[in-house]
Amino acid sequence: MVCSPISPSDSKLRRAQSLALLNGSALRISREIISEKLTGQAALVRDMLHNSTASDAILRFRTELSSAKSISSVRIIEAQAAKHYWNAWADVPVMWTKKDSRRIPDRWRHFGQRISELTHSPRLATNPPGSLLNMLYCLLENETRIALVAMGLLPDVGLLHVDTPNRDSLVFDVMEVCRVKCDAFLLHWLQTEPFRKSDWWEDRDGSCRMVTSLAIKLCQTTDTWRRFVAPVAEYVAQELSSSIHRPTSSARHLIPTRLSQRHRRTVKGSDVPAVTFPTADHLCSGCGKKIPRGKSHCLKCSIPVTRKNFATGRKVAQRTESLVKRSGTMQTHKAAIDNWQPSDLPSWLTREFYIERIIPALANIPKVRIQETLGVSEPYAAQIQKGIIPHMRHWSTLAKLAGIIAP
Repeated sequence: MVCSPISPSDSKLRRAQSLALLNGSALRISREIISEKLTGQAALVRDMLHNSTASDAILRFRTELSSAKSISSVRIIEAQAAKHYWNAWADVPVMWTKKDSRRIPDRWRHFGQRISELTHSPRLATNPPGSLLNMLYCLLENETRIALVAMGLLPDVGLLHVDTPNRDSLVFDVMEVCRVKCDAFLLHWLQTEPFRKSDWWEDRDGSCRMVTSLAIKLCQTTDTWRRFVAPVAEYVAQELSSSIHRPTSSARHLIPTRLSQRHRRTVKGSDVPAVTFPTADHLCSGCGKKIPRGKSHCLKCSIPVTRKNFATGRKVAQRTESLVKRSGTMQTHKAAIDNWQPSDLPSWLTREFYIERIIPALANIPKVRIQETLGVSEPYAAQIQKGIIPHMRHWSTLAKLAGIIAP
């Protein structure tokens, strides 16, 4: 079983991979890979971190790739851009549940540096964000290795990364483009969901570790990373194949797209389906219990929060400016009632007609439209929507809003 042939097995493709560093293919592919990576990093820093300065700096390094004459120059440009990229991440806060916020060390409150203090490399992260990112990169690495073997490439013969024993250099080359996808997933998690102390523990050496249940949930995202890395692996295989094939016609030699089935979909007239981005579990900001999206607290934690909000609202309602505003509104409504005449109401618009025709129709009208149309408060608009009968001066307006015409 160990010596069984690899399928697909194309010796010419593997020979092209070995010769890529000599014929210039490795430099061309490396520049394209890093260009795509820097484009994604600049977009993430600009759109999610709102740091246009760092984004512009990364794009400036991207423009220098076209003039890079060697693999080492591409590595230097990528390293310089990475410095600006991770510096933009340093102050990203990490949200924790209310009950855990006092139990965590200070170095767990921000993303900090990508480099661990223990190893002076990303390995053995000392905070939860770094540990999460290492886990996501590991999952991406595994899917990339599978994709390269499926395309008939050798994972350990790299193009951009230096050959190192016991390291699949080509895997790290190809996954460079998709690292930004993992970064975006983590950053969205940090910006929207709180962390729980029960999901993390600190080892004796100071490294941060995640519990098994959280690791299992992260493993469920592997299908997403597989879909992201598939077209990149196919691109590398296609470029390597084209470097040795010299077709007699102008048509380019195309290899099968086994991972994304792009050629087959093109023939059938369909597009490659979009990748659904994974999302983290939505947790209560108080206790960390999993809750439905659209809510910020579970039922238990919402009780004290609601009481606090009600108490704050009552205090605000008794302020001088609130009393003056409420008095002015009441005077405006009273003047409108005094100026209204019963003769302004159509003869067909009786109380019985309002109850039978208009109230059922108002149930389908948003309360916001009722509030804006009548100039009343939101609670009163909700009561009108539920069936309370307002003053007769509003009946004609509500009939028009509900689409009721004269019989």
